[in-house]
Amino acid sequence: MRRLFPVTDQTPADPAADPAERGDGGDRSDREWSLDELAEAYAYPELGPEGHWLRANMVSTLDGAAQHDGRSQPISSETDMRIFGTLRALADVVIVGAETVRQEGYRPARAREAFAARRAAAGQGPAPAIAVVTASLDLDFSLPLFTSPLVPTLVVTGAAASAERVAAAAAAGAEVVLAGDGAAVDPARIAGELADRGLRRQLTEGGPRLLGQFVAADALDELCLTIAPMLAAGGAQRISGGPSVAVPHRLAPASVLEEAGFLYTSYRRI
Repeated sequence: MRRLFPVTDQTPADPAADPAERGDGGDRSDREWSLDELAEAYAYPELGPEGHWLRANMVSTLDGAAQHDGRSQPISSETDMRIFGTLRALADVVIVGAETVRQEGYRPARAREAFAARRAAAGQGPAPAIAVVTASLDLDFSLPLFTSPLVPTLVVTGAAASAERVAAAAAAGAEVVLAGDGAAVDPARIAGELADRGLRRQLTEGGPRLLGQFVAADALDELCLTIAPMLAAGGAQRISGGPSVAVPHRLAPASVLEEAGFLYTSYRRI
């Protein structure tokens, strides 16, 4: 893996300046990064006492497809999955839409020994919680996501959601979080409600509809986007969906890494 941006005094100016490209050893830039290096590259910014940070992690082909045959795995890569795991390991909570839970077969986040010391030093539990955003609570509460998580799964819904389904979620061991006055969830309130529970380092993995809601609510602080060197055509969804915003939100590039043609980018709010 190579860092393309930001350019630093450790970034080789050209291939001839890189010992790896010359074939004579040394500290190579184009190599597999360790999990510690990835964790440093994707570290959350310092947060104030009341602060929180919502980042998204998505993958897209060159022609804008966020999925192939309804799933993201076919357009991913081994390194993309290592970054996926690293971002999860840094987060307090992973926020996901109900449809993505159903389509991707979500399971509880697991504890990873490689990140145990880092999480302990940050005052975090052994694994991030999963927070499922749903208005209908049309979820299978017998799944391991609800019956055997390392930390309780959260269900984020509106105050007017079905009392029966709310009770079913609570009976399954899920913590119900209300983030909306009606049946629907207000995306502008999700980050704050989770932060109030101590979950301040936040990661959303979509799907596109949920990400679109965060974008429309101007609630997103950072987008980590893997750009796969592939063309998919067809009618696959983009990384974000839903109604358009009045004025496109401008983000600033924070980091660009490259490996085997895949670009691993990070953009933050200005």
